[in-house]
Amino acid sequence: MRDRLEDLNQKITIAGGGLAGLSLASALRLRDVPVTVLEAGTYPRHRVCGEFISGVTGQTLQRLGIASAVSDARRHTSLGWYEGGRRIHEDHFKTPALGISRFLLDARLRDHVEHLGAEIQTKTRARPIPAEGLVWTAGRRPCKGTWVGLKAHVRGLSQNEDLEMHAGAHGYAGLAAVEDGWTNVCGLFRLDPSVTAKGADLLPAYLARGGNHQLAAALQACEWRRDSFSAVAGFKLGRQPTLPGLLCLGDAESIIPPFTGNGMSMAFQAAECAIDPLVSWAKGEKAWQDAVNTITKAIRRKFQRRLLVADGLHSVLLNPGGRSLLQSMASARLLPFQPMLTLIR
Repeated sequence: MRDRLEDLNQKITIAGGGLAGLSLASALRLRDVPVTVLEAGTYPRHRVCGEFISGVTGQTLQRLGIASAVSDARRHTSLGWYEGGRRIHEDHFKTPALGISRFLLDARLRDHVEHLGAEIQTKTRARPIPAEGLVWTAGRRPCKGTWVGLKAHVRGLSQNEDLEMHAGAHGYAGLAAVEDGWTNVCGLFRLDPSVTAKGADLLPAYLARGGNHQLAAALQACEWRRDSFSAVAGFKLGRQPTLPGLLCLGDAESIIPPFTGNGMSMAFQAAECAIDPLVSWAKGEKAWQDAVNTITKAIRRKFQRRLLVADGLHSVLLNPGGRSLLQSMASARLLPFQPMLTLIR
């Protein structure tokens, strides 16, 4: 019966096998839609990512069919904000954040999606040419951006809270524990030609350049997970350049500043927005452009406020006067962390 239903449905091709692409593939396969995923790389792989999930509901994970993939993830409740090694604010998540590496999660989702009957073609690079049935989830599109993202897994790094953010003059880095005793260290920094370090040395070099000398020295004394260092440059934050007629999800549609800790959740939520319109198209109940328009409007409506607020807060964090104000508010216990968290979720 299931094969017969699949024969009646049109196929969806998903270009990009990251969080948005694989979770969407899972949801579509559970609804008997034929799916092919085109992934330029291979699995497993390390990616620049905060590697904790905050703000997505269990209902969303269930609709996507991926709740089991994160069932054993670390539960993070405490968080701290640091400036130059000094803690200026500590708080908590009302709902625990889930800590899991992309190395493990992407591989689990790949296996899950293949088990559901989707075809996954690795080492296959698609072209962003609009076509019916094509969903573009291939991540950041290269542009002349001013940012560099750096990430590595280390062991032996002391943490006071489950999640820590270390702000500096030119960017910030987050620490989050993942599986097997590793800590994910992921930072976003302004590109700086004066930083001459190479390879994995870039991460402590950028931290030190921004004033986080203690954290930089602690990293250099840690055990580093082989091949975990990753870097990405040449991108812009916020809404990404539009490609008329192309349905984009995940980082291909928008990139929220990473200090929010909401990037992974937004990938899942964007995929959820696409489920029903794509199933309707696959069944011949909706025209392709109607489906694209419906999904695009839903995503814009869902993410508009958090992107706007995050952009404003991001500017404050990278402005000396703004950081001084936040430090003063934190010292006086006037920092409205929980209301701000709500606005970027």
